[in-house]
Amino acid sequence: METPNIAFIGAGNMGRSLIQGLLADGYPADRLRVAEPNPEQRSRIQGLNPAAISDDNAAAVADAAVVVLAVKPQQMRGVAQQLAPALAGRAPLVVSIAAGIRTVDLERWLGQGAIVRAMPNTPALLKVGATGLYAGGGVTAEQREVAESILRAVGLTVWVDDEGLIDVVTALSGSGPAYFFLLMEVLENAGARLGLSREQSRLLTLQTALGAARMALESDADPATLRAQVTSPGGTTEQALRVMQEQGLAQIVEAAVEAARARGGELAARFGDGS
Repeated sequence: METPNIAFIGAGNMGRSLIQGLLADGYPADRLRVAEPNPEQRSRIQGLNPAAISDDNAAAVADAAVVVLAVKPQQMRGVAQQLAPALAGRAPLVVSIAAGIRTVDLERWLGQGAIVRAMPNTPALLKVGATGLYAGGGVTAEQREVAESILRAVGLTVWVDDEGLIDVVTALSGSGPAYFFLLMEVLENAGARLGLSREQSRLLTLQTALGAARMALESDADPATLRAQVTSPGGTTEQALRVMQEQGLAQIVEAAVEAARARGGELAARFGDGS
């Protein structure tokens, strides 16, 4: 398969991370085009040497087989409608990384239907992201591979067959880093309140989070089994977990993820409403 030209519409943090990830994987810079209205963002991308950098969306997509829409959800309708004439009759693969924008709305705004929705999360900035992907009906098997290769450049990818599950991905892994940051914050505060220095508590919390994640990733056991393995009967860990269970931690987390999922559906309806 010939290496396709990829146009990035938007070069903020996520767009820039995808470009850097592709280049790190050996993707040729002369196959990349970038359109970004912000001069400061354009200057940041200049050192990556893509074939073209400008503020002209239509020029960026002129010879692109793949278009990555890396703009804010509230800007997507205007950007897509502006791009529609430039894409007419060509049907390139369009990969959207904007949260809450449904394929049916993108198809209507763009006037074509080879669309993949992607929901990456912020650890993609460090090449350890988690991304959910959904392919619309007009996407070929070859285009699916291309979309996956782009997002895989910044971490793990998972395909879902039902677009509604992208809202679940958003609630779980898209918003998920904030949940872990909150737990880290609470643990750090608890350690400091009980006598550790703030720096001691922070370092112990962060290294423990890193270690637990590494153990889970490198083990064949599920989290419940790993939890049981580090919980001695009658010990300190068992006592702490008992309090968490009695206080309803599982129910709180499940309710929080459900609330995030529901909000994702609401935003999708709002962004597409009346267009």
